[in-house]
Amino acid sequence: MDRMAETTTAPRRVGVEDVERLQRQRPGTRLIDVRTPAEFRAEHIPGSVNVPLDALAAQAAALRGGADPIVLVCRSGRRAQEAAQRLQAVGLAHLCVLDGGVEAWKAAGRPVRTGRPALSLERQVRIVAGLAAALGGILAAVAHPGFGWVAGAVGSGLVVAGVTDTCLLGSLLARMPWNRAGGAGAAGSGCGGASDRGPCCG
Repeated sequence: MDRMAETTTAPRRVGVEDVERLQRQRPGTRLIDVRTPAEFRAEHIPGSVNVPLDALAAQAAALRGGADPIVLVCRSGRRAQEAAQRLQAVGLAHLCVLDGGVEAWKAAGRPVRTGRPALSLERQVRIVAGLAAALGGILAAVAHPGFGWVAGAVGSGLVVAGVTDTCLLGSLLARMPWNRAGGAGAAGSGCGGASDRGPCCG
């Protein structure tokens, strides 16, 4: 396990038991949660620290110190993988990604700290995309056919997001006040925003 954590090559995906083993063998192991502040406040792994995905560049120097492993966490693993790639690009090593994220942690029966419930970024993307497509279709039918481009644009955006595993809409939503620390509509305590090309479903 230490060999896995100490590698300077591609970040490894690790399971829940692997993380616990790392924490026992290397007490300095850090769990970094890269989700939005609202998501983190709603529920997070005890002992994890929130560093938003869009704040990683500013925090890279602080994260670089020490030789202990850094385990990156998000809801399901996608944003954490993006975070690992970004940190590795600026020279950080000893990176791991919790495979399956917080969802896998809960599925394994491990505890989480909870606050007020919040919509995950994935659900927000689905809601906004669905509303935009539905509204475009309705307006095209009752007002002007030109509104049909709205539904087409949403569909095209979802195709691009699926092919590239990135999502501009997710990035924009992560920057909304209710998803930021101190946002009036946010639930629960500290986590991060999405990247400039944040994955929709992580």
